[in-house]
Amino acid sequence: MFNYKCRGTCSTSIDLQIENGIITACRINNGCKGNTQGVAKLVIGRNAEEMASLLEGIQCRGGTSCPDQLSRAIRAYHD
Repeated sequence: MFNYKCRGTCSTSIDLQIENGIITACRINNGCKGNTQGVAKLVIGRNAEEMASLLEGIQCRGGTSCPDQLSRAIRAYHD
């Protein structure tokens, strides 16, 4: 499981697993519980690159958001 440290959000980290380009596990730690659980559940079983493109740039405060951080985590997973 890959762990990404969030920056600029209430969520502190994202646990992520991607297999063959598909997100198989996602957990956003801390943050707004309902929203982070919902976003994490919605991306499971979906194409990682499509989800990264869809979530990229969503703003909450501080120039980022939990979905934007998830897009960064997906991209960092491949680096």
